[in-house]
Amino acid sequence: MKNYNPKSLKAEEFISHEEILDTIRYAEENKHNIELIDSLLEKARPKKTADGIHCEGLTHREASVLLACDIPEKVQQMYDLAKEIKLAFYGNRIVMFAPLYLSNYCVNGCVYCPYHLKNKHIARKKLTQEEVKAEVIALQDMGHMRLAIEAGEDPVHNPIEYILECIETIYSIQHKNGAIRRVNVNIAATTVENYRKLKDAGIGTYILFQETYNKESYLELHPTGPKHDYDYHTEAMDRAMEGGIDDVGLGVLFGLEGYQYEFAGLLMHAEHLEAVHGVGPHTISVPRIKRADDIDPDVFDNGIPDQIFEKIIACIRIAVPYTGMIISTRESEEVRARALELGISQISGASRTSVGGYTEEERPHDSEQFDVSDQRTLDEVVHWLMELGFIPSFCTACYREGRTGDRFMTLCKNGQILNCCHPNALMTLSEYLVDYAGEDTRKTGFELIEQELEKIPKDKVKSIARDNIEAIKSSNRRDFRF
Repeated sequence: MKNYNPKSLKAEEFISHEEILDTIRYAEENKHNIELIDSLLEKARPKKTADGIHCEGLTHREASVLLACDIPEKVQQMYDLAKEIKLAFYGNRIVMFAPLYLSNYCVNGCVYCPYHLKNKHIARKKLTQEEVKAEVIALQDMGHMRLAIEAGEDPVHNPIEYILECIETIYSIQHKNGAIRRVNVNIAATTVENYRKLKDAGIGTYILFQETYNKESYLELHPTGPKHDYDYHTEAMDRAMEGGIDDVGLGVLFGLEGYQYEFAGLLMHAEHLEAVHGVGPHTISVPRIKRADDIDPDVFDNGIPDQIFEKIIACIRIAVPYTGMIISTRESEEVRARALELGISQISGASRTSVGGYTEEERPHDSEQFDVSDQRTLDEVVHWLMELGFIPSFCTACYREGRTGDRFMTLCKNGQILNCCHPNALMTLSEYLVDYAGEDTRKTGFELIEQELEKIPKDKVKSIARDNIEAIKSSNRRDFRF
């Protein structure tokens, strides 16, 4: 494999351009190789072991063969396998979160983002701590317990001290029965020292999208600003892990570059983290470029149709079976429903992508980062998920119990994490139903919970979960978690 060294800390070696091109060629040559495809599907299938369940996953090259395959029967087998893997390790839980935009001041020149420096007509705004508090209360009043904070890169307006102050404010707010229990952070690549500060602030996952792994395209898409430095950006996760953050989230913005290239690069990055740090990405996000102020997605000629998008999701799930997968409100209800079946384990709900958007009665468009396709309320999304047979989960127990990084992955890789996640999901859903849900959602939810309690294999866990749910219903709250 040309110049590909997953253990290297140099971006050009763990994301090898030559290796990606060779991988795409290999996949194209073998996309109708039935014997090879069958062997890859069998290799990736979950297998029972003495310790539980094991899934080997696939390399970037092997997974690229599946992505290239266009034989309808084999594609359906991929989808069936992706669903089997998702259920084996994540069950029917769907973790809920919302983004919180702190500031859209930015010094970068990213040509696909309305926050770029040259956009002089977008409304620029940075939340004060009082405004942060108001936004958080609005999110708590919906029922959210997990946030992903977002901010443009601007050392003057958005220094690390501002981000840390916002995190402290968010965690400090107790409103009625609401509390934000976990703050994930999606901010620009920074230093090891700053990652240590974020770790000390008690963040959950550090998220950074690569946007594109093709260095030539990356430099063209980021012509000015600190983000122009491809190597510094691509090596950010290594610095984050050096700084003590062991849960990191990868992603690319599909539509900027050919999807085969991005798919291979994304998996190579995951392989690198596993090889160097002993734990791969906690999450992988799959956003597609969308229309926004000053941004026309039709300008970019690498857009992907829904059918290819679904195959990408399924193949990621097969390749990295233990990694959580995220889809946002960029996508429509219909697309998200299909994606949930194929591997997605986390979704946002009732998102507003403008700074200060949650306290506005009407959805503001003058400072949105992208158009929101799924504009339903959180209650509507929760009800919809349950109607589809999923359990909306507001759980953050793994973070509070220290099950992060390799500790989480060890439990996930043998399927034992379900013993924690399933009852915790039911209990946090109960909290939501009692405190925030509409009447129809509450009725549907408690019927679902009763059915799901019977599926818990351990009687003691089932009994504790049931007792806690009854306590929640009677407003006798307990600090529960498995």
